[in-house]
Amino acid sequence: MFHLIFALPWAYVVARTLLPLPWALGVKLAVALILLVGAQSHLWSRISSGSVFSPEFPRPLIVVLNWLFGCIAQLAVFQIALDVVRLAATITGIGADAPWIEARYAIAVLALVLAAIGVWNAIGVPRLRKVTVTIPALPEAFEGYTLIQLTDLHISRLFPAGWTRAVVEATNRLDADLIVVTGDVIDGSVDNRRTGVEPLRELRAKDGVYLCPGNHEYLSGYDPWMAHLASLGMRVLGNAHAVIARGDEALVVAGLTDPSARGVGKPLPDLGQALEGSPPDAPIILLDHEPGRAQEAARRGVALQLSGHTHGGMIVGLDRLVARGNSGFVSGLYEVGTMALYVNNGTGIWPGFALRLGKPSELTLITLHRATG
Repeated sequence: MFHLIFALPWAYVVARTLLPLPWALGVKLAVALILLVGAQSHLWSRISSGSVFSPEFPRPLIVVLNWLFGCIAQLAVFQIALDVVRLAATITGIGADAPWIEARYAIAVLALVLAAIGVWNAIGVPRLRKVTVTIPALPEAFEGYTLIQLTDLHISRLFPAGWTRAVVEATNRLDADLIVVTGDVIDGSVDNRRTGVEPLRELRAKDGVYLCPGNHEYLSGYDPWMAHLASLGMRVLGNAHAVIARGDEALVVAGLTDPSARGVGKPLPDLGQALEGSPPDAPIILLDHEPGRAQEAARRGVALQLSGHTHGGMIVGLDRLVARGNSGFVSGLYEVGTMALYVNNGTGIWPGFALRLGKPSELTLITLHRATG
């Protein structure tokens, strides 16, 4: 069923865009087959690795498959819009003789170009994004405290060791007090990704590197991955917390598990357990891969929640649909009651939909300040 759903845009594009073109039948069939390969890219991933989440092809092939997939997805949208315009022209009699064949060529070229730009934007090393967060009860010792959020790296054949190393080097140059990783570090097994994640061992921050799991960790082998990431120097916070002290003042960093834990019999997110025994007056920074539970965190007195998962919605327009699936949160800084929520666009992106248009990846430097007045 999953692969049939992705065949529907392909069928629509073939029927409404390709077949009406004045080309030889053999050329149309060849183009239709090439587009079908792109439409079924997730099926090829399943064949290559047993999972749609972990394509084990050479990186250039994954790039081409994403480009084709993006072309089909966008061309289907453009063709629907063109058909609506044509229907309106037929009903009103206005523009009924418009050059519809030329319009098909135009939307095809637009889809090809935008898909190429989208893939290019998705696979590069992310740009630095600076964010300032004001916390009313921030202890004086933590004024100007800096932390870097990495999330949704999706280290894979699409994001190999060279890409990871570049991200690590860019992160370390910022010399932050703390590094947090809010899930979806990888796609694939430990054996397949061991080389790709190895550069993470070099992450450096004064107060360490902390991690909460994302849904893809559960899809890729939760226990082996938590053990391996811990061996790289990350402290895993799965319904747990750590206390960062500056003299007599403290900051709590807590992390939750992910609802995907249900599928593999692991503990579900439990904020009460994560905060149990934490200093009562210390501000809490919560690492939660998915932003949809932010209201609960705000009610529990969390000062700042850091999330990812949405990839920023990936494409302007599509981000509105992604927001609906995440309690309205999709990208950037939100006020949720007295809590600040930051939803990161992602350091990388899932290799099964590697397109970004208007929603760039980011390496995020967050600076904390005390409220004045």
